[in-house]
Amino acid sequence: MTPETPVLRTERLDFLPYRPEHEDVFVALLRDAEVCRWMGQDLVPEPQLRELFRAILTDVYPQRRFDVWGLWLEGRYVGHAEVKPTGNVDGHELVTALVPAYWGRGLGGEVVRGLLRHAADNLGLTEAYGMVGAGNTASLAMCRRLGFTHVRDVVGDDGSVTKLLVIPTRKPE
Repeated sequence: MTPETPVLRTERLDFLPYRPEHEDVFVALLRDAEVCRWMGQDLVPEPQLRELFRAILTDVYPQRRFDVWGLWLEGRYVGHAEVKPTGNVDGHELVTALVPAYWGRGLGGEVVRGLLRHAADNLGLTEAYGMVGAGNTASLAMCRRLGFTHVRDVVGDDGSVTKLLVIPTRKPE
């Protein structure tokens, strides 16, 4: 059982467990077609996203299934982050999504570094995985800069290719 999802902080960002009043910003992020495209998922109807959000509050947190946060910059919602077990390998996956208005500011790398520190310090993980769409060149470049290495390509039923990447949670001494 994982401990309660902690509040995390990086240089610019606050990682806060979601609260009921965050539902609308969560739904708006995951209703953005561009965000969904780069996350490699279909646009989900709003009622399903609201159900998903409520499941975070009523199931994921109480059952301590995995850690999930809203990301905040100077009090403004800028994205979503998770560290959760993945079905693709025996390990944990880092999941991030940023509001498009905040792309290109280095926040993605900051989020991933914060998640890696949490994975090492609080969860005791020695490595973490990422799944990045083959066409998401900006995220793939960020992952290369951070030190991720390619494990394998995962081909979806629709023929789409997602890169399975791995990174140690700590830099070698």
